[in-house]
Amino acid sequence: MELQIGYDDFGKVRSKGLAFVDKTLFIKEVLDNESNEVSIITRPRRFGKTFNLSTLRYFLASEVNQIKTNGMFDDLKIATVDNGSYMQYQGKYPVIFISFKEVKSDSYGLTYNKLCSLIANIFDMHSYLKQSDKLTEKDKQILQLIVDEKADQAKIENSLYFLSFILFKHHGIKPWLLIDEYDTPIQAGYVKDYYEEVVSLMRGILGTALKTNPYFDRAIVTGILRIAKESIFSELNNVTVYSLLQTQYSQQFGFTEKEVHEILVQTNLESQEVEIKKWYNGYVYGDATVYNPWSIVNYINCKIFKAFWVNTSDNLLIKQQLIKSSPEFKEQFKLLLQDKTVEKIINENMVFGDLENNSEAAWSLLLMSGYLKAISTNIDMGRIICKCAIPNLEVKILYRNIIEEWLGNGHGIMWYQNFLSCLLKGDIDSFEKYFGEILIRTISVHDTAHNPEAFYQGFMLGLAAGIDQNQYEVRSNRESGLGRYDIAIVPRDIKKIGIILELKSIMPPKVTKRTLAKVVDTLLVQEAQKALKQIDNNRYTIDLVHRGIVNIVKIGLAFSGKEFRVAYEGGGK
Repeated sequence: MELQIGYDDFGKVRSKGLAFVDKTLFIKEVLDNESNEVSIITRPRRFGKTFNLSTLRYFLASEVNQIKTNGMFDDLKIATVDNGSYMQYQGKYPVIFISFKEVKSDSYGLTYNKLCSLIANIFDMHSYLKQSDKLTEKDKQILQLIVDEKADQAKIENSLYFLSFILFKHHGIKPWLLIDEYDTPIQAGYVKDYYEEVVSLMRGILGTALKTNPYFDRAIVTGILRIAKESIFSELNNVTVYSLLQTQYSQQFGFTEKEVHEILVQTNLESQEVEIKKWYNGYVYGDATVYNPWSIVNYINCKIFKAFWVNTSDNLLIKQQLIKSSPEFKEQFKLLLQDKTVEKIINENMVFGDLENNSEAAWSLLLMSGYLKAISTNIDMGRIICKCAIPNLEVKILYRNIIEEWLGNGHGIMWYQNFLSCLLKGDIDSFEKYFGEILIRTISVHDTAHNPEAFYQGFMLGLAAGIDQNQYEVRSNRESGLGRYDIAIVPRDIKKIGIILELKSIMPPKVTKRTLAKVVDTLLVQEAQKALKQIDNNRYTIDLVHRGIVNIVKIGLAFSGKEFRVAYEGGGK
């Protein structure tokens, strides 16, 4: 058995006789949910959204791309459930299927052109309507304008409404609307700074198609995020959202544990099941625990354990949030990297503007995008509170790669690893040189303006995120001796070096520009020495000593903007 990668068209998979996991009971759940005119289903990327919608398309339509669908489902689960009663719906509807997954670019202009080409292709698939005696000449002229990509923006925004209208006129049956990855252009617009324009465009297309349209039967919309407050769906009263926190459709996206076990039996890989679970399992959707299907398929085909769920452009938004996050966020994120949990209020209605003004919004983004899992979910006074954790080793490696790429500053991951190695070996002189370059390249003086000591502590914790958690424990704000140290790097092997860091910051004094540099340097040296003495006076090393760690490096760091000074005891090259 070999599962194919990159096939998201159900008809092609069936016509080529390719192996696939039968998710046709998704169709049953959709048909059973007939009271909901518009259903929005949100799941992370590469969890089968496009393939499931394609499956539904082939089931509902009698013909897709000149391929007859009759008989295509006869040996699948949907044909046998409830004595085959659902097969009465097979091939009975006109269908509009549109996927926005490739409608993204570096500029709004290019994105708009891609969208126009996509809609033109959708209309061209229904070009038989040009011969319909049910359509007026004006209908046919508009259809041709869109196919030729000569339609103005007003007609583009009205296009899905118009297509459902002329399909209904021709067939006398209301079509289904299947809209895939609706939020891809919006996310690209946020990352590439054309957010307002693309939101307005998508509001026009989707709002017109779904709000005041009497010509469609039902609509199924998929995406990664439930985007609210941008008025794309906010004025629609006929929308129901199914996020990954709900039980509806919980087993239809991603591979269940039973499905993966059956695949491993068929591929003679049962012996690897424990390791596969560690790498790719752990996603919790409603009442189901599922595997990442993209990673499972890639592993089975190459039989090598690695992080497959990685794509630089797809991860760009996540990368931005980690880099720009507050010290408090970094402190809690560090707990996740140590395989601990954090409890967070989760907002299922994603608002991109909140990412700029509210660091807590990033937790909702990480969870809904599949970069965290909800171990438990509780409702408290209407608020959703989730206990969150990193789902598996693959995602943990992805986080580490993002952090290392950021801190490498274009030098590469090895440069960053060398920086950490100098610190862990106690080579503080070399550490100081690396650290100076990191400060110059990665922080802005504006970052340090509010609560500077908290900023620098968060920054240092971010730097320490690449330390191997199997070899060291990174702690912060823990009681030891007569007070709380800022950061401790505690080796699990007591023969290795333990490190205590105490951080200070100063405000630039009000002196003449001519003397400022010298005065700041003097003050930084004094503060670094104070930080070092504080480690001794408050006996911060006592916790390490009780653990049997003999070789301890004490470091005092003093900051002012991008300037810093170091005072230390212990260590050596």
